[in-house]
Amino acid sequence: MVISAAPRVERLASSGIEVIPQEYVRPQEELTSIGNVFEEEKKEEGPRVPTINLKGINSEDPVEREKCKEELKKAAAGWGVMHLVNHGIPDELIERVKKAGETFFDLPIEEKEKYANDQATGKIQGYGSKLANNACGQLEWEDYFFHLVYPEDKRDLSIWPKTPTDYKEATSEYARQLRGLATTILSTLSLGLGLEAGRLEKEVGGMEEFLLQLKINYYPRCPQPELALGVEAHTDVSALTFILHNMVPGLQLFYEGKWVTAKCVPNSIIMHIGDTIEILSNGKYKSILHRGLVNKEKVRISWAVFCEPPKEKIILQPLPETVSEEEPPRYPPRTFVQHIEHKLFRRTQDLHSNRISK
Repeated sequence: MVISAAPRVERLASSGIEVIPQEYVRPQEELTSIGNVFEEEKKEEGPRVPTINLKGINSEDPVEREKCKEELKKAAAGWGVMHLVNHGIPDELIERVKKAGETFFDLPIEEKEKYANDQATGKIQGYGSKLANNACGQLEWEDYFFHLVYPEDKRDLSIWPKTPTDYKEATSEYARQLRGLATTILSTLSLGLGLEAGRLEKEVGGMEEFLLQLKINYYPRCPQPELALGVEAHTDVSALTFILHNMVPGLQLFYEGKWVTAKCVPNSIIMHIGDTIEILSNGKYKSILHRGLVNKEKVRISWAVFCEPPKEKIILQPLPETVSEEEPPRYPPRTFVQHIEHKLFRRTQDLHSNRISK
């Protein structure tokens, strides 16, 4: 059995504490913007994360098809995040994926520790909690399970949960279907840039090299949710990120200078545009700053699949077709891993900026 030295937030949360440890308390400048997530979700005024109905994306009716693609492109350019409905992945499969993840996190911590990761030795897949301090030295109120789910020949099934027994089958099938959805989205975004349909997918590694990494985020109840964050403000480094959740609100987006709480939309998949697509599109599609709130009443679980290019085989830079004299390249050439390292180095950047660091 591998026993991790990481503090498990679930253990802390279930210990009966009424005051959270200081390392989970956010800096003063952040605290003024953290509200009650249930009250925030109820608000009717203000901007709303767009919902894109994908039913028409492959329609034989060209008008319906183009309308759907235009709405998706507009959401990617204006928000960089959206709820996808009628996405083609069966509700029954999604429920199986959620049930499998919930069952794993319902196991005793000692049982989950058998799958513990060890970031110090580079073993990043498995059960974990945040170890490395970030720029402000704070920890996040979450535990997680992280592993590669696609392509299938790159998976390490030895670290996949054995309990529940449906975990492998449900997660594998979901990854396969999500990979197909990613192709549809990338094709639409390519056409939206005036490129051929397969161009963006080719630029992020194609069928062979494009990686899907699943991170199940477990946010326990927090006795002082007004002081903590489940996930601090960040942009995703991925090309695309697809998110399921257990219908407990928590996701917030930094839009037009304010934090906007995403509403819970039934049978939807949340999709983020990541830094990789922002860079390739020279900023025409947005990688939006976002964070996760926690609460006192309910455990929140989310299933995030990060669709990423290979770490070092591809140079990420604005595609020539997206650059002109009026719009020079906004990002220097870097590999994916160099971009990640650059972001870590720049972690002290102003969290109130909704641009990725250049």
